[in-house]
Amino acid sequence: MAQLTPLAKGLVSVIVIGVAASAAWNLGLKERFSKTKSAVTEKKADKGAKAVAPPADPNAPLGSANNPLKVSLVSFHGYAPALLANGNSLVTRPDSIYAGKGLNLQFLIQDDIPTLSTIYESGAAHCAWRTSDFWAQEQPNLRNAGKDGKAVMIVDNTQGGDAIIARDPAIRSVEDLAGKTVALLQFTPSHGMLIDAIDNSSLTARKKESIKTVFINAEEGTAGVRAAYESGNVDAAVLWDPDLALAQRNVKGSHVVYSTKTATNLIFDVMVCDSRVLAKPDGQAVVQKFVDGWMDGVKGARSNPDNAVDALVQTEEFFKLLADKEGKPFVKSLFGNLVWTGLEDNARILGLAGGTNHYERVYRRFDEIYRKAGALANPKSPVIAPQDSFDYRFIKSLLGQDKGASKAAAKPQTTFSQAELTQATQQKSAIVTKPVTVGFSTGTATLTKRAQKTIDEEMVPFIENNGKAYFEVSGNTDSTGARSTNMRLSGARARAVVEYLASQWEFSKDRFKIKGNGSDLPLCNEANPAADGLSLEECRAMNRTTRIAVYGGR
Repeated sequence: MAQLTPLAKGLVSVIVIGVAASAAWNLGLKERFSKTKSAVTEKKADKGAKAVAPPADPNAPLGSANNPLKVSLVSFHGYAPALLANGNSLVTRPDSIYAGKGLNLQFLIQDDIPTLSTIYESGAAHCAWRTSDFWAQEQPNLRNAGKDGKAVMIVDNTQGGDAIIARDPAIRSVEDLAGKTVALLQFTPSHGMLIDAIDNSSLTARKKESIKTVFINAEEGTAGVRAAYESGNVDAAVLWDPDLALAQRNVKGSHVVYSTKTATNLIFDVMVCDSRVLAKPDGQAVVQKFVDGWMDGVKGARSNPDNAVDALVQTEEFFKLLADKEGKPFVKSLFGNLVWTGLEDNARILGLAGGTNHYERVYRRFDEIYRKAGALANPKSPVIAPQDSFDYRFIKSLLGQDKGASKAAAKPQTTFSQAELTQATQQKSAIVTKPVTVGFSTGTATLTKRAQKTIDEEMVPFIENNGKAYFEVSGNTDSTGARSTNMRLSGARARAVVEYLASQWEFSKDRFKIKGNGSDLPLCNEANPAADGLSLEECRAMNRTTRIAVYGGR
């Protein structure tokens, strides 16, 4: 992807930012968060009481009133269950879920997002939020600093709360971004989602390079991205809520091009705890209570979302200001674009119920993305095995006590039907189309072992990313040979791919439309391959691909 100069578009600066620059969730209220917040006194609005942190004593047992487990958060609605479980307070209230488990917590709102190395070295917190992609780029840096941590639970899964949006009705797919400008924050989930979408598109290398990414200054945050988009200085933007919702509301004709409503298994928030805490038996016991209480908080937030709104408004000034400006119903509406992940969701995402471990798949993928993008402070940082980035003991312990959660997690997350498939593929256009070179012997539609390996490595992860999508699998040929033969053979090859996906990977056949295009839908113009920087044979090879097109989530 190309990058604009600082003068391009007049208004927007292109600033390369570091790993710690995944900036605060804000609405132009960043001045409110210019200093790290570690409030120790919080009002309980309905009772007028105060929860006050007792004097700190590092020699007291971890998790006690004088030495609470300290957890670093940012102002984000995905963490409402934990605040609710703490009694709508940053400091544990006596009548809270956590107090009932014998655990004292202190949440710190750190919207300036210090690195984990800084957090752990200073003792500011024992655990901290990270998105799974952010964690993948930071853990190698943490190890280089002589420290380490592990994720202990998945706390939310964005499903619509992150999106690529545009106002131009001609931009309907990822491929339509060619030659356009896109505003975003660098090395954030927005950046990773955009890179993943473009990498998986049918754009040629030259057209991918024509997409101009406009990196907004980290100090401006998502409000800066939204401002660039609303002013018309860029063609598209990648945002997350609440600025995503506000941008869509404020810009006439604004629409989602691609989002986590389709890519449901791409962006997860996790809690990462200091390995020194996890190494000690007393630390393990405290973290177990932390995880257990959070899962109970999820149940409470789901059963009464209004209480979750109150938890945010009463503990975080950002959400108080947001509610004052936009109203509590607006805050509540944000909950519809993410899933607070309870025990059942953790079991599914972590592959503990027999399916794919989506967390490890995403961690591995984003390690690859960010290394290539130059996000790591030290490019020679060690590659960390995804299974070494997560401590499964705490979720497994809870699953051992709740067999029903494992059974529920083993059920399909989404059901599909032929009627919905037909509706999706007839009424909508493809969001993104991935070409995959599935090799067949001349004149046959039989999958070779090499072809199966290609499907496993290039097609299956793409399908799993897009957990609620329908797909069109099409066979395609170059322009050589008889058209009738090419049409028949391309359809048979597409059918062979879908049969393999259904039999070996247990994907529902109801998700896939099968189509043979022959040579009718070339990705490259064989009459002028040089326009895409390709030779004639390279151009023909590109056209001889099995393609898998995504037709939106629901």
